[in-house]
Amino acid sequence: MVFGVALLVAVLLSGLAARSVLSTSLLFLAGGALVSDGFLGLVHVTPESDLVRLTADLALFAVLFTDGTHVSFPELRRRWRNPARALALGMPLAFLGIAVLAHFLAGLDWTTSFLVGAVLSPTDPVFASAIVGREEVPGRLRQLLNIESGVNDGLALPFVLVLIAAAGPTAHAEDASFGTIATELVLGLAFGVLLPLAVSLLTRFRLLGAEPRLQPLLPLAIGVSLYALCHLTHANPYLAAFSAGAVLAAVSPEAGSAFGPLGDSLAELAKFAALLVFGALLTPELFGDLSLGGYVVAVLTIVLIRPTSLILSLVGTEFDRREKFTAGWFGPKGFASVVYGLLVLQAGIPQGAEAFTLIAVTIAFSIVAHSSTDVPIARMFDVEELVGIPDDGVGPRRPVGPGAAKEHPGTGAGAATDGGADDAGRG
Repeated sequence: MVFGVALLVAVLLSGLAARSVLSTSLLFLAGGALVSDGFLGLVHVTPESDLVRLTADLALFAVLFTDGTHVSFPELRRRWRNPARALALGMPLAFLGIAVLAHFLAGLDWTTSFLVGAVLSPTDPVFASAIVGREEVPGRLRQLLNIESGVNDGLALPFVLVLIAAAGPTAHAEDASFGTIATELVLGLAFGVLLPLAVSLLTRFRLLGAEPRLQPLLPLAIGVSLYALCHLTHANPYLAAFSAGAVLAAVSPEAGSAFGPLGDSLAELAKFAALLVFGALLTPELFGDLSLGGYVVAVLTIVLIRPTSLILSLVGTEFDRREKFTAGWFGPKGFASVVYGLLVLQAGIPQGAEAFTLIAVTIAFSIVAHSSTDVPIARMFDVEELVGIPDDGVGPRRPVGPGAAKEHPGTGAGAATDGGADDAGRG
């Protein structure tokens, strides 16, 4: 009931959210907090509950699979230098900077501090939708934010898993050895590559092939089967999801294109559900458990570490000062950080609760800060109102490119030049 009402309210307010500091992500986060035990007490969830684990697991799988289908390898080959600098230099700098702050200001041991750095280093462009979805904004800036955020989730995952194992003892130490983690990652990658390839080969037989009306369900069937296969074999489902989406887009672009609208909608629903559950964990008690040093870490992570690390990585590039500062600011701690933070908490490591509290508060601050500033900053680039929003008597809106009507620009590389407005992420 809570999710249905929240979804209805979000849709009804989506027009307002698309042209103001309001965002639907923030609505779901605030809605979850409002109905939690800390306020109205309508929903009772704890970080250890199966609802939290299952919602986060399904949502991240859906998001990564959909992001993978947006990857365009030809586009990556043509325009890889700037995103590569952000990933190879900016992301490690942010990783190290957050870890140092967490150790000296929040009092975490070095292993847990590096774990917090790994969890908070990925970014999510959903809060920068008014920028990455606009044709008027320089294409290189949109491309940088899209590719960086689409790839860094997967890059951070092995570090998160290895550092969780190193931070032991864990509640399931026998399942957290380095060899086990490596095996799970390799299996996930293998399944993610082989399953789409096998299905693609099957569709080449004359008697097999999807009827056009049902073609969007073919990638969905692959995703559902892959999710089950990974959990049956303990393969890593997140690496499998992203690699399967990318392989599917490469070997069967028509299937990936047909799946686009359905996949984007499913991914947004999964995101909203997980944000609602995550919001229910943000009780006054949780905020009270964080030390003053932890709050300093959360603020500096958003306003200093991310902007500085990315701006340094872009030194010597063609980006002007305004573009560098915009790219540096829009490094929101996104959906992957929510799920990785829950993995940290549920692993049972000695300082897991303190680490999760710091991670959760940082994500909450990031959602508020970035979702309320994307539209004002986008207007610096002379961005007009989003397509599809009532003109309030001002006059007709000018279309802004071939992807303007898309609900989700994707966080993969292929979305870099679509110009699609993330109406589902913003509203």
